Amino acid sequence: MAFRITVERFTGMQFGNEIGFAIIAFIVVIGPLIFLHELGHFWAARLNKIKVEEFGIGFPPRMLTLFERNGTKYTLNWLPMGGFMRPAGEDDLTIEGGLAAAPKMARFQVLIAGSAMNFLVALVLLVFMFIIGAPEPLPGVLIEGVEAGSPAEQAGIQVGDMIMEVNGATITHYEDLKTQIYKNLGEPIVVTVYRDEQPFEVSMTPRAEWPEGQGPTGILMQTLYETKRYGPFAAIGRAFQEIGTLLKTFVELPGMVVRQQIEPRYLRPVSMIGISQLGGQAVEASIQQDALWPIVQLTAFISLALAITNLLPIPALDGGRIMFVLLEALRGSRIKPEREALVHFVGFAILIAAMLVFMYLDIVDPLIQ
Repeated sequence: MAFRITVERFTGMQFGNEIGFAIIAFIVVIGPLIFLHELGHFWAARLNKIKVEEFGIGFPPRMLTLFERNGTKYTLNWLPMGGFMRPAGEDDLTIEGGLAAAPKMARFQVLIAGSAMNFLVALVLLVFMFIIGAPEPLPGVLIEGVEAGSPAEQAGIQVGDMIMEVNGATITHYEDLKTQIYKNLGEPIVVTVYRDEQPFEVSMTPRAEWPEGQGPTGILMQTLYETKRYGPFAAIGRAFQEIGTLLKTFVELPGMVVRQQIEPRYLRPVSMIGISQLGGQAVEASIQQDALWPIVQLTAFISLALAITNLLPIPALDGGRIMFVLLEALRGSRIKPEREALVHFVGFAILIAAMLVFMYLDIVDPLIQ
């Protein structure tokens, strides 16, 4: 879901596309996240004494059965796509000890446990990242380009200038500057600029309409970073702050489209192909920079996105199944399992069709460049 915007917001990284890195990323990053998601479901089922018929590493077809314990087959499968958990009686009330026959709270805990695991993984990864060192934005925004005839050029802003304040508000990241600009389209703003470490003020009026690719002011900007390390407790606080900022970004994306801060196409969900491409870029960046933070940070963001996506109230997803449990609690009676199963089947078919469309778009019109 708009991963490209999220990564650029937090890292400012620009990478090339490499098929090999994308394949590595899928196996090393996405596969383990799916596996841990299913492990969360599995542990919750065990805690609630719900029978699990199979816990598989990878996706079928089955390669071999590793062992069997407490009625659960632990299998190794040919497709390296994480794993799966197959509970007994998922949609059959007649199977004693199965998922469908379990109490509402037990089913709710099993269904939400996968996303809870992904949230926990994201938190742990971000804490680790801030302990080992990660880039933090320096105050101000560096001007990398100024379009001819733009409001910025007319105001005297030049390449190499640092914008530190707008209308008295401190600028700590390029998103701060974009926010101030889009809040004042067609209205004059006072910009505090540093040039050769000397401050001065200029007045500029962001355009309400602008040529494609130029934006309201006609500037290209970049946030500067420095690597910073945190102690364990400070890293925990910083990780929660990062998660909060990321969640806020997801909520604000539709508004950013309305304000023309991003193109509508960037709201398009990204398929496994697009995520693998992005993961490949992060793997490549980690190798080039001899640093772990690019791949650790992206893995945390993908884990958080998986958690959010799976909680959406869409049939066939965990959130869709949770919705039926909540409806049961509100109605005081249960919707017939066969009807619920039909809804999830239709939802699954629609999701598969949508994913095929997104995969096609990620190939012919990739969001990740």
